[in-house]
Amino acid sequence: MEFTAQQIAQMIGGRIEGDPNAVINAFAKIEEGKPGAISFLSNEKYTHYIYDTQSSVVLINDDVKLDREVSATLIRVKNAYEAVAQLLQAYESMKPRKKGIDPLAFIAPTATVGDDCYVGAFAYIGEGAKIGKNCQIEPHAVIGERVTVGDDCIVYSNAVVYHDCRIGSRVTLHAGSVIGADGFGFAPTEHGYDKIPQIGNVVIEDDVEIGANSCVDRSTMGSTYVRKGVKIDNLVQIAHNTDIGQNTVMSAQVGVAGSTKIGEWCMFGGQVGIAGHITIGNRVNLGAQSGAPGSIKDNQTLLGTPPMDTRAFFRSQVIYQRLPQLYKEFEALKEEVEELKKTASPQPPLQIERGSKPLPAPPKGGDIRTEIVKS
Repeated sequence: MEFTAQQIAQMIGGRIEGDPNAVINAFAKIEEGKPGAISFLSNEKYTHYIYDTQSSVVLINDDVKLDREVSATLIRVKNAYEAVAQLLQAYESMKPRKKGIDPLAFIAPTATVGDDCYVGAFAYIGEGAKIGKNCQIEPHAVIGERVTVGDDCIVYSNAVVYHDCRIGSRVTLHAGSVIGADGFGFAPTEHGYDKIPQIGNVVIEDDVEIGANSCVDRSTMGSTYVRKGVKIDNLVQIAHNTDIGQNTVMSAQVGVAGSTKIGEWCMFGGQVGIAGHITIGNRVNLGAQSGAPGSIKDNQTLLGTPPMDTRAFFRSQVIYQRLPQLYKEFEALKEEVEELKKTASPQPPLQIERGSKPLPAPPKGGDIRTEIVKS
């Protein structure tokens, strides 16, 4: 498929600088540009690439000022990153979708599959399962008994949805993700650990994406919830009975312990750890490798373990790096104090005779011993 710069600008509401008839038929990173490709510039660290890129068209923010002319046609937009996402979505939607049920797929007699779906070879759809329309169930995917899946979903190869879970519409489950495995529930006894049956399920609402090899555990009772618009990266663990608020995003290797409630529009960096039975407020941002042992209120950006304000965290890190030198200085000061103690001449003790009159208050800046002698 080919598009002109003019067509693209109309699609994303951009303003052209250069040749409106420049033709593009591919996407490329700005540092790897080639003729016929469209690139984007949203990070100022990459600005120097725009002067040499071979891409025919570059999306660029309105407020970026360039030092010299560029050969590429520019399309200026309010947010280049959002604009390229819009274009990629449009490009993806134009790809032909597979349809039909492969003869090697297994669909239980009581299961239902909506119109225009694709079910790949060796996929499994269990008894009583309901699949909406326009879904893609890739080869070797497993949809368990009594699972419901909404419209326009994609379940990639080797993803597994356990029995009785509910999946909304426009949900993507990447390869190897597991929805509804047992929560980690065991009761310690003198003989070992007795398993606590996990009789709940997982409810995933609309417009959720769950990355490869991520797990969302079923609840002990009731439901584990992943609310509308949540985006979860690869290798993330969501424990039983948690509730992940709308539009929250999590990077790789985040771990959320059981019975934790997370608010809306939160952002967790890689390897963030969340303790169980706590509440994280709305719009909480946790930097990579932060640990939250307790509840956090709304609208905070935190780093570290336990998490602290970003400015305080970076100040603490500066001090932490200086600790070896500060320790040396502390030990040297201790030695100096000990030497001063040894060389300082002791003052004679005060002698006050019985029956002497009360001592007058010394004058400002005076010496009480002088007043004793005078009296």
